[in-house]
Amino acid sequence: MAVVRGKDGKCGFDAGKYVRYTDEQVQALERLYHECPKPNSFRRQQLLRECPILSNIEPRQIKVWFQNRRCREKQRKEATRLLALNEKLTAMNKVLVKQNDNLSKQAFQFVHQNKGLRRQLKQLKEQNMNLDGNKDALITTETSPDSRLMSGLRKRPVPQPPARDVNPAWLLAFAEETLSEFLAKATGTGIDWIQMPGMKPGPDSIGVVAVGHGCDGVAARACSLVGIESSRVADVLKDRPAWFRDCRRMEILGALTTSSGATVELLYTQMYSPTTLTQARDFCTLRYTSVLEDRNLVVCERSLSLGMVPPSEGFVRAEMLSSGYLIRPCGGVGSIVYIVDHMDLEAGRAPEVLRPMYESSAILAQKITIAALRHLRSLAQEAAGEVVTGGTLQPSALRELSLRIARSFNDAVNSFPEDGWCSVASDGMDDVSIALNSSWSPRTVGLKCTSSNRLWSAGGGGVLCAKASMLLQNVPPAVLVRFLREHRSEWADWIDCDLDASCSATLRTRVYGASVLAGAELGRRQVPMPLAHSVEHEEIMELVKFEGYDPARDGALVSKEMYLLQLCNGIDETAIGNSAQLIFAPVDGALSDDIPLLPSGFRVIPLDTGFMDGYGMSRTLDLASTLEVGSDLGMAITETGAASNNLRSIVTIAFQFGYENHNCDIVSIAARKYMRTVVASVQRVAMAIAPRVGSTLGLRNLSGTTEVLTLVKRIVESYRVSFGMDLLREQALSNDDLFKMLWHHSDAIICCTCKSLPEFIFANEAGLDMLETTSGALQELRWEQTLDEAERKNAYSEITKVMQQGFAYLPAGIRLSSLGRPVAYERAIAWNILYDNESMACVAFMFINWSF
Repeated sequence: MAVVRGKDGKCGFDAGKYVRYTDEQVQALERLYHECPKPNSFRRQQLLRECPILSNIEPRQIKVWFQNRRCREKQRKEATRLLALNEKLTAMNKVLVKQNDNLSKQAFQFVHQNKGLRRQLKQLKEQNMNLDGNKDALITTETSPDSRLMSGLRKRPVPQPPARDVNPAWLLAFAEETLSEFLAKATGTGIDWIQMPGMKPGPDSIGVVAVGHGCDGVAARACSLVGIESSRVADVLKDRPAWFRDCRRMEILGALTTSSGATVELLYTQMYSPTTLTQARDFCTLRYTSVLEDRNLVVCERSLSLGMVPPSEGFVRAEMLSSGYLIRPCGGVGSIVYIVDHMDLEAGRAPEVLRPMYESSAILAQKITIAALRHLRSLAQEAAGEVVTGGTLQPSALRELSLRIARSFNDAVNSFPEDGWCSVASDGMDDVSIALNSSWSPRTVGLKCTSSNRLWSAGGGGVLCAKASMLLQNVPPAVLVRFLREHRSEWADWIDCDLDASCSATLRTRVYGASVLAGAELGRRQVPMPLAHSVEHEEIMELVKFEGYDPARDGALVSKEMYLLQLCNGIDETAIGNSAQLIFAPVDGALSDDIPLLPSGFRVIPLDTGFMDGYGMSRTLDLASTLEVGSDLGMAITETGAASNNLRSIVTIAFQFGYENHNCDIVSIAARKYMRTVVASVQRVAMAIAPRVGSTLGLRNLSGTTEVLTLVKRIVESYRVSFGMDLLREQALSNDDLFKMLWHHSDAIICCTCKSLPEFIFANEAGLDMLETTSGALQELRWEQTLDEAERKNAYSEITKVMQQGFAYLPAGIRLSSLGRPVAYERAIAWNILYDNESMACVAFMFINWSF
C-alpha cells in the first residue's frame, strides 16, 4: 500500500503498493524507534496522536515499519559480527599459512638431513665391517644419526656471569641471546612441536596449542588472536600473579632501560605446589621487553643465577628456559599472540609417583599457556560487553573473587611458615597433616563476630588446616570432581561419624563457622545460583545456598540458611593434561568485598597424559548414571589403545576450621577424624566410578561376552517357563538385541548365584540404579547389605522357596542400596534360572515400581 498525494495536497492510500514515507516522517519514526523499538498497539496509537506528521498513516503501516526497522537492525548487527569474524579468520589464516610454510621448510630440511645421515651411516658400516664386534658397536653408537640428532636437543648450559663482574653490557648480551632462542621457538623452529591432544583449532577455539616433543624439560606453545591492542597484552601477561593462580609471588629485583627503549628486569618468582606431597618451585630469571624492527612487541624470559637470591626454605629452584610472548599488531581486530613456556621443573626432586606431573608438557600447557590465553580472551570479552553474569557483580569483581579463593586454597595446601603456618605433630599416622595459623583473627580477615557466625572468642584463636593427598587409579579428574560437586551428601554427611559427643559438637561449630559443609543437619537442600561461566565454560563460579535446620539448645529445630562461594574448574574440559578442582568458602549473602575467604575443597591432577585421545566425559552425573560413566570411560580408553590401569590421578584434600586457644587440641583431633572419613568416602566413590580392569561387566563389554549373553537368554527363557508369559514385549532378532532389551527394561532385574552365600552376578541398568552401584562393583556387594533389619531374620527364605518351587511372588518391601539408602518396591517376582547342567544355580529377582 502506497501513500498517494492528490491535487488537493491530501494523502490517500493506494492498495497494492508500498508506502513511501517523506524524510520528515522517517526522521520522526527513527526518533520514536530509539525511544521504544517495539511499541504495542496502544503505544502506536499514542504516537500517531502525538506526531501530527504521521496522522495520515494507518496504524497497521506503523506496525509494519517498526517490524522492518527491527529486522534491518538485526541484519546490521549480524553483518557487523560476520565482518569482525571474517577479519579474525583472515588474520588467523595468515598465521596458519605462515606456520605451515615454516613447517614445510622444516620438513624438507629434515628429509634432506635424513638422507645425508643415511649415507654417512652406510659409509660407516662399510668401513667398520672388518673391525671387532665390540669396537664396531662402539663406533656405530658414537656416530649414529640418532646420537647426532639428540646432541642438538641436549640442554645448553646457562651462561653465568664472571664473578664480581655483573654489568649492564653482560646482561644485555644475555638478553639478546635469550631473545634469539625465544624467537626460534615462537616461530616453530627451535623445538619440534606437535599439536596438543584434544585442542582443535577453529574460530571459537582458544587457539592453536602445541607441546614440545623430544626437548629438555617441558614445553608448550600457543598462538591466538585476541581483541586487545599489543601494549595492553604485554602489560597483562607480564603481571603474572594477576592471572596465574599458581604464582604466589613475583618480585622485581632490579631493572634497567637500554638506549633503544628496551627494558631488562631481574625477577624472583615463587610458584605454589599443587599438592601436599611435593615442594614448591621458585625461579630467578631475566626478563627482556623490546620492540622489534617489524613493530612486533616481544617479552622473553630465561633463568639467570646471580647468587643474589638463594632458594628459599621449602622451595626447589627450577629453571626457566627461553620463554615469553611475541605480540603482533593486527589492524583493528586486536593482536596475534604467540606464547612459549619452556621449563625444567626438576622432576627428580619430586617423589617418583609424582614425577609425571612435572614431566608432562600437556599439564604445563593447561596450567600456564592456555590459562594466559583464556585470561586475555576474558578481558577482551569484558571490554566488548559480551560477558553475562548471573548476578549484580561486575565481571572484574567476579574474576577477583575467583583469584582470591583459588589463591587462598593454595595458601592452605602449602602452609608456608612465613605466612604464619606451623605444623602439628602427627598422631602416629601420616595420612593426614595438620597446620595451624594463629595470625588469623576476626580483625585480620574482616569477619563480623555475630551470634550466628562466631569463630573466635575474646581469648583469641586461629585457623586449622587438615590436609591429605592420595593416589587414585582409573578416575578421570573431571568425572570425580563433577560427582563431588553434584552429590555433596556422599562425602559431607559424615559429621558425626566415629566422633565422640564433645569432638562432634566442637567440629560442627568450627565447620559451620569457617568451612561450611552440607552436614547431617544442614545439607538437606542446596540451591546453586550461578554467578558466572568462563569463556570456554571450563570454570564455574556459583553461590550455593543451603537450607535446613539447626538444633537449638532446647532441642527445637531452627530454620537456618548458609551460603558457599564455590569455584569449580575442569568439569567440562576434555583436553589432555587438564586438572579439576572444587573449592568452596563460606560467605554471607551480600558477597561484600571484605568477606573472609577460608576455602576448603578438592583438587584432582592427572599423572598419566601419554595417550593422545581425550576422555568421553560428556554425560551428566546423577548418583547412578555417574557411577556407570566409569565403565564407559574404561572401555573408551581401551578402544584408543591405552591401558585402562594407566589412568592415575593425585587427589589433594584440604579443609580449614576455626579454633579457639582453649580447645585447639580438641579441634585438631576431631579434624583428623573428620578428614579420614572424607578420604574414605572419596575413595569409595572413586572405586565405584572407576572401571574394573579385566571385568566382563558393564554395558559395552556385556554385549560381546558369551557368558553374559547366555545368562540373559536363560533369564528370559526361565521366566517364560515359570510364569507362562514373555518377560520382554518384543521379539529379539539376535542375542545382542535380547541383551539390550533386558538391559533397558524398566523394572530392576538382579541375579545372584546360590552358593554357600548368595552372590550378585548381574543386574540390568535399572537394577544398578536401584543398588546405586556399577557393574564392576556389583560382585563386591554382599547380599546381607541389601536387606533391612526386618528381612535379615529370613535372609535366605526367599531363595530357598524359589529353589524348591521354581518361582515366588513377593509382597511390597524395602531393600537397601550399596550406600545404605532404603529403596521401597511395590512388589517383586523371583524365579529360578534353568541351566542344562546343575553346576550353576541362579535366582533372578524383578523389583517392580521401586523408588528411594
